[in-house]
Amino acid sequence: MADRQIPTGRLARGAMLGRLAAGQAARGAGTRLAMLGRTEQARRVLAQRSTLQAAQQIVTVLGGMKGAAMKLGQMASVLDLDMIPADYREMFRTKLAALLDSAPEVPFADMMAVLEHDLGRAGRVFADIDPVPVAAASIGQVYRARLRDGRFVAVKVKYPGVDLAVHADMRNLQFFSLLWKSFLPSAGDQDVLTEIARNIVAELDYRQEARNQHRVASRYRGHPFITVPDSIGEFCTDNVLVTEFFDGRPFQDARTLPAAQRNHVGELVYRFYITAMFADGEYCADPHPGNVLVADDGRVGFVDFGLYNTIEREHLELERQVLCAAEQNRADEVYRLWAARGIVEPDSGVLAQDCLEYVWSAAGWHLHDEPITVTPELATSAVVLAADPRSSEHRSVRNLLLPPEHVFSRRADLFTLTALGRIEATQNWHQLAREWLHHEAPTTDIGRAIEAWRRAGVRSER
Repeated sequence: MADRQIPTGRLARGAMLGRLAAGQAARGAGTRLAMLGRTEQARRVLAQRSTLQAAQQIVTVLGGMKGAAMKLGQMASVLDLDMIPADYREMFRTKLAALLDSAPEVPFADMMAVLEHDLGRAGRVFADIDPVPVAAASIGQVYRARLRDGRFVAVKVKYPGVDLAVHADMRNLQFFSLLWKSFLPSAGDQDVLTEIARNIVAELDYRQEARNQHRVASRYRGHPFITVPDSIGEFCTDNVLVTEFFDGRPFQDARTLPAAQRNHVGELVYRFYITAMFADGEYCADPHPGNVLVADDGRVGFVDFGLYNTIEREHLELERQVLCAAEQNRADEVYRLWAARGIVEPDSGVLAQDCLEYVWSAAGWHLHDEPITVTPELATSAVVLAADPRSSEHRSVRNLLLPPEHVFSRRADLFTLTALGRIEATQNWHQLAREWLHHEAPTTDIGRAIEAWRRAGVRSER
């Protein structure tokens, strides 16, 4: 159906974004005018109605556009935005979070046309395929299917035309930079924009994603708590990605589990997204709830490796040294490390204490040595303080120059925090962090079990 197709042209997509921005500005002005002379109760009703309408419009426009535009909406879904009245920001985030968990569906017949273009007649590969998608995201939809040999698999199929849509969005990159400045203080920097574009375009490469997923699945094969479904290379093409099927419940369902089980899941999420980055020099930069599944036996499955990066040891070491200095409240050392890398310029007006306070705002959950329950409010506050240059607490952030190689590692860190906030997990996160901050032995039961598994693997390789 024509009205279900993704707009792919640069002008068409730019016009949609322009109308969205104009609509939000007009809505805000109209609401302010309507509030003149109203009682406080009436103002609250109008504010609530305006907030919900704004959220619905963003979900509809960005979700329908898919591609990079939808990614922007996903980033916005974890933030408190200034345009939303303080009393209604949680409501706005809840509505906008639909972009994290699912997207408007494309009809099954349209998706099957893409699949059969790459693989031939579906019946030659699959014994059956469920027409109802189990997940829908920015680049494609995922279906549960059974191969002819009886194996159950997940089949991710690209939206028709999404490649053209993403490339059109990249040609509109300067427009996006105006919005990304709300999330990254140096988003207007051309090197940073180039890094963002490179990562978003890389998500279109399903063949590379299949290789990424196979490498990570091999690394976690036999793991006592974590499962990464392997890709099935013979059925992976430019537009179709077939992987083993992990039978788990959505991450969101973990919110209803007892505290001990939520904390178990939370520790595994931390270890997969944060600890592994420092241990392996590789990381998944897209740790949103839709990519995490929880099995009834407590195992946690991780999927979606389109946004998967490597990071040089020297860059990881800089992050580690900065955090160690901040942990010990050595403001001058944080400043020195950042100045040496060019993150702080001598004439910027940024003080050593500004740097220290900023690190604690953004990463203090790794540094505070006591149990912390990550709530949605705590997670959002950390993201806002870390990334929003309008924040009154850290206006000096405007003068920090985020290196391109750290854009997505910081995104992974902050989005891991927001995911943990979804289930309100409690841990002494600092004790987990000490394993990669100070190269110390694990102190938790999970950590010790993983270390024993790893050592057994090393012995068997010998």
